[in-house]
This record gives sequence, structure tokens and C-alpha cells, in this order.
Amino acid sequence: MAARRRGGAQREFLTPDEVLRKHHSGPTTGVFTDGSCEGNPGPGGWGFVWVEENEIIKQANGRDPQTTNNRMELMALIEAYRILPRDCHVVVYSDSQLCVNTINEWAAGWEKRGWKRKTGPIKNLELVQELYALANRHPEVELRWIRAHDGSRWNEYADALASEHMRDR
Repeated sequence: MAARRRGGAQREFLTPDEVLRKHHSGPTTGVFTDGSCEGNPGPGGWGFVWVEENEIIKQANGRDPQTTNNRMELMALIEAYRILPRDCHVVVYSDSQLCVNTINEWAAGWEKRGWKRKTGPIKNLELVQELYALANRHPEVELRWIRAHDGSRWNEYADALASEHMRDR
């Protein structure tokens, strides 16, 4: 386990195995995604895990040496959607309300307006467009928000995958 001080608070960065030993609550089936960044911008990572009744079906993670937290949250969702069969019925969980609202509430209107917002440019537009297209190709997949760092086993596991770059330092 690694720990880093952030804004006066200590945050522990558990490994995926440590998460499995420590956390046992939350949904037992779904795809859980997370992104992280040290500094904003700074080095970041993304991760996802697909589980069925607490059994891992697939997991992956990656990193970027210079990115933002929002980009990593979007990348985690993109990579998760990419591995899902088109006819898959599953809930995809993200602890980023921004990402969930972007896809579930705002992107359709932005697309109709030529990918423009009334209040200015859309940040990370290329990632938003890619994720929105992937979500539309998976009509039976539900994207749902989950609270971050509340002990939900598989959300904490996705966080551990996304935070691997911070433990490796």
C-alpha cells in the first residue's frame, strides 16, 4: 500500500489484491471504471473491471504521462465499452458525475447543435464523441453513477487499477 498527502489529507493507494481483502460491499455485477491523475494536468491512469457475481470477466488499465483526471475518466469508460459485446446487458459504473451526465444528459443535445455548447467549447471533445458513439452502439448497457471512495469493492478495485501509476513511483 502506498500513501500520498493531497491537500492536507492522506490517501492510501491500495493494490487490487489489497482492495479485495479490505472491501466487500457494493454491487457484485457490472463494469466499474475509474480515472486518476496526480496534479491536473499531470501523470494519470485509467482502469476498468468487468465482474459477474464477484468473478472478474475482464480488466485493463493504462496510463498517460501528461493528462487530466477528466480525460482518464473518459478513457476508462471508452476502454470498457470497447470490450463489451454489442448485445451485452450490463450496468457500467463511473464515479465521475461529469462523465455520466455528459453521456446520459448532454451529449445528444450537443450532437444536434453540431457539437457545440451554449456556454463555450466542449472540453475533451474527441473523447466525448468517441464515448457517445460507443454508448449508442450498446443500447442495452446502462451507464450509472456510483459514489467514489465509499468502500464499494469493485469501484475501489477500478480505482486501484487506475492509480497503479502512483504506486509504481
